[in-house]
Amino acid sequence: MKLFKNFIFIFLFTCTTALHAQNKAVFIIVDGIPADVLEKTPTPFIDEIASEGGYTRAWLGGEKGGYSESPTISAVGYNTLLTGTWSNKHNVWGNSIKQPNYHYQTIFRIAEEANPNLKTAVFSTWLDNRTKLIGERLPENGNILIDYAFDGFENDTVAFPHRGRKYIFDIDEHVSKEAGRYIRENGPDLSWVYLEYTDDIGHMHGDSPEMTEAVKAADVQIGRVWEAVKERMRQTGENWMIVVTTDHGRDAGTGKDHGGQSEREKTIWIATNYKPLNVHYNQNPAMVDIMPSMLRFMDIQMPAKVEEEIDGVPFIGKVSMSNLKAGLSKTNRQMVRLSWKVLDPDGEVEIWVSTTNQFKEGGSDHYQLVGKTETSKGEFTFDISQMKSTFYKILVKAPYNFQNQWVVL
Repeated sequence: MKLFKNFIFIFLFTCTTALHAQNKAVFIIVDGIPADVLEKTPTPFIDEIASEGGYTRAWLGGEKGGYSESPTISAVGYNTLLTGTWSNKHNVWGNSIKQPNYHYQTIFRIAEEANPNLKTAVFSTWLDNRTKLIGERLPENGNILIDYAFDGFENDTVAFPHRGRKYIFDIDEHVSKEAGRYIRENGPDLSWVYLEYTDDIGHMHGDSPEMTEAVKAADVQIGRVWEAVKERMRQTGENWMIVVTTDHGRDAGTGKDHGGQSEREKTIWIATNYKPLNVHYNQNPAMVDIMPSMLRFMDIQMPAKVEEEIDGVPFIGKVSMSNLKAGLSKTNRQMVRLSWKVLDPDGEVEIWVSTTNQFKEGGSDHYQLVGKTETSKGEFTFDISQMKSTFYKILVKAPYNFQNQWVVL
């Protein structure tokens, strides 16, 4: 009888744990791997992650020729993921990371301010990823703290002598092993793992056998994190979302360069174990979609003013619309025409307009409602003749997600 009671207790405890399982997320940025290179290289660990959820090509760099155009450069891509916005908002234009605009909050700040008990971790070569992009301990960024930081090894010339570029590979090995160990033993709620060596090889050798071998090695490093995540799920009942992506493609000519707006430079990829993925995931998602997707998985609600500025669309859960476009009507320059891709036709959308961008300075913008329409219509036109401005910030509120666009005259 005692044995039977113990069995019942264990069974009920297991069921209760499963019902209250925590949702935890880790994202890995592996630097500078074009989608076409990844797709022809054996990567069993990335493939296994994708087999659980999905793999897709994606894009970054904002709208080519538009107000959101952003360089296809490493730190720019990192901050695009962290904030869910393009450079016109987060204000990172290169690897020097001169003046990030912390009013566009990172996923780490949003998560920590929503729940101060959450545990965060960063595993990275670059110290700047934590100190400048995440903006740890900065008053203008809410003085947020990362609970566990394993980074800055590019500055350790004793342990990692700077002879050639192999020391970057050695750092990636060091970082990935510790990420696997720490995640396995401690299970932080939100983690970022950054691996650099593939970009170094790309710059040195371009499209080459050396690049193929570097991608294979990165897959092994990613596998250390993936194995740790799987063990956490088996041992603790936690729910984990892992997202693996890259920060830019490479030039089509040699594969050595990046930074421009060519299709190959703008094409990235996303692999995740999460399922079910919504229809947006397989319709050419963007780098900005990763942050709102992870927050949705973690059940963390963004502050309303922050959510209104996000450029991404979640690729998990219900979404109403994507691919919002805005521009002056070709037949009447006093009218703005909106169009969007309908993903879920339920309900109505509200169209709000502001002629200011005070949010950029930490203030608030006054929006006026200019109309409503059925989500399923996929378009709306409104008159701006009485607003008398050269700048219009448009916010479309749909039942399951928001989207925004600017019209700059």
